[in-house]
Amino acid sequence: MGIAIGLLGRLTLPGRQHVGVLSTIVVGIAAALLGTAIAGVFDVADTQGVDWIELAFQIALAAFGVAGLDRLLGDVP
Repeated sequence: MGIAIGLLGRLTLPGRQHVGVLSTIVVGIAAALLGTAIAGVFDVADTQGVDWIELAFQIALAAFGVAGLDRLLGDVP
């Protein structure tokens, strides 16, 4: 699940990111876990059908994580 979340988060960002695939996967896993925790706090983690709000939290966190990592690594040759 973390791989898919990381890739979806990366796809939401415009332009090219200077972040590798492995880093994207790690960010995706962290975003999936943190997004699930946040959805649990707001009591929207377990709904009938697809948990769209939880998925939105996870993808948003992955996008912020990839963007932050890109900003940190962007100037590295």
